[in-house]
Amino acid sequence: MTRELPQAPDEPGAEAEGTGNGAPPPEPPAVSSGRLVATLTIAGALAGLVIVLAFAWANPRIQAHRAEALRAAIQDVLSAPAAVRTYYVTGSGLSKTPPPGADTITAEKVHLGLDAAGEPIGYAITGQEAGFQDVILVIFGYDPAAGEVLAMRVLESKETPGLGDKIIKDSAFVAEFRGVRAPLQGVKAGRSEGDPGEVDMITGATISSRTVIGIINHRIEALAPLLEDAPAGAETTVDAVSDRARGAGEEGGSIQ
Repeated sequence: MTRELPQAPDEPGAEAEGTGNGAPPPEPPAVSSGRLVATLTIAGALAGLVIVLAFAWANPRIQAHRAEALRAAIQDVLSAPAAVRTYYVTGSGLSKTPPPGADTITAEKVHLGLDAAGEPIGYAITGQEAGFQDVILVIFGYDPAAGEVLAMRVLESKETPGLGDKIIKDSAFVAEFRGVRAPLQGVKAGRSEGDPGEVDMITGATISSRTVIGIINHRIEALAPLLEDAPAGAETTVDAVSDRARGAGEEGGSIQ
């Protein structure tokens, strides 16, 4: 007959389930649903407050940066105008005042550049359309009297690095838009000597290139009838345009 030896208390499995004295383990403390909801509500409120405060701090700086980008872009695409007149686009033409009920920040605008003698240089026009990755925002100068695009600059783009972003970084592609006649036509195999409307697209970034060309053509087509005669209006310096755009950003709007 085999005799079982008693198990030492410190050996694995020596204790019975429970606390060691045969009692069941203590129940975890109960948490009321009301307390849980209150905790989640407070945490959510604090997170929301942090987001609001971060936005309030960052948004004016973002809009100020956009205002400076707009000022520099107008200088670029209109060859450093001495002054600028900003007009709202309405159904009947260009106006110094926005259409009734329109948001002065988001309302569609164009910027007329003037030389030192007060003569019109051309319009700085913005436009945006979907590219390969995301929306592409473009500003370009346009001389309605000559029917020519003066220059182009991409303001915002999230196209593929190394490919689509060449619409910003490829200086040869950007230079294609200086003095080209509207409507523009994108080509892959090189511009024809006798066609002033052709633009060489970027190999490997055809969609992004075509989008830039399409934005310009569509904006000219939509606005050309309104731009033929330069409307009268008070002149505004380029710095004042930047200041006004910056002020709009501080009110929480966007630059158009």
